[in-house]
Amino acid sequence: MTTLDEATGAAMAGAVRPRRFGALYVAEHQLRAMRSYGWTIVIGGLGQPLLYLLGLGLGLATFLDVPVGFGPDGPVPYVTFVAPALLATAAISVTTEEFTYTVMAGFKWRRIFWGMNASPIAPAQVVGGLVLAVGARMVFVSTAYALLIWAFGAVGNAWAVAVLPLLGLLGGLAFGLPLLAYSASLRDDAGQFAAVQRFVFTPMFLFSGTFYPLSTLPVWLHWIGWVSPLWHASELGRAVSYGAPMSGTTVAVHLAVLLGLTVGGWFVARRVFVGRMHG
Repeated sequence: MTTLDEATGAAMAGAVRPRRFGALYVAEHQLRAMRSYGWTIVIGGLGQPLLYLLGLGLGLATFLDVPVGFGPDGPVPYVTFVAPALLATAAISVTTEEFTYTVMAGFKWRRIFWGMNASPIAPAQVVGGLVLAVGARMVFVSTAYALLIWAFGAVGNAWAVAVLPLLGLLGGLAFGLPLLAYSASLRDDAGQFAAVQRFVFTPMFLFSGTFYPLSTLPVWLHWIGWVSPLWHASELGRAVSYGAPMSGTTVAVHLAVLLGLTVGGWFVARRVFVGRMHG
């Protein structure tokens, strides 16, 4: 018969790997869960970019008489100007789904996070695994977008195709991690997520220089771009994609804002998430 000490030792030995690789186990679970709406991810990652590029980059462009984007050699086609912003938007839109309703499901509707918390997996690993899985989805969507805009001839070189998904990921995390902190603090969804979509994401999408330079907006609307991860990611994407003029100081400011929101959002989200699971 197995003694109590032997059983305890076996249980402790079985907990070593979850304790060490808990975030990866959580990420694997989240990625497997995404398979249930895998076609939505594929269509959103491929179909939506294609429609945007056709409708806005090529359709709307026929009505524009004045160029809005400029590279080292002069004006660039409208599709070239708008493509990096659409890529960043696609990455950010992933977080408006995965860092809202998925979080509420984990805490309340399906209570999966509490089940994980009852295992050897630590609360910090739960939030870390969630971020890893969502980051993987953002990379997929951003890469699909980058390949499509390359096929449309809207990106200058192969190096840009490789870098744009990383900028999309950074922009997505800069917006998504503060959103994750907010979602983790909610006990119920009483319309807050719909409000985020309508009154935060949509104005950011429309007024962050996505379709035209921020400088063309009234001065009193410029602040939306300045605080928007989408604008900072889009501007960096344009510099990488077609060489939009940008000083080293401006590049540093864009990166500092995105990294600051990402790092700060991560620490706050982790603290809120862990605090709730310990409470």
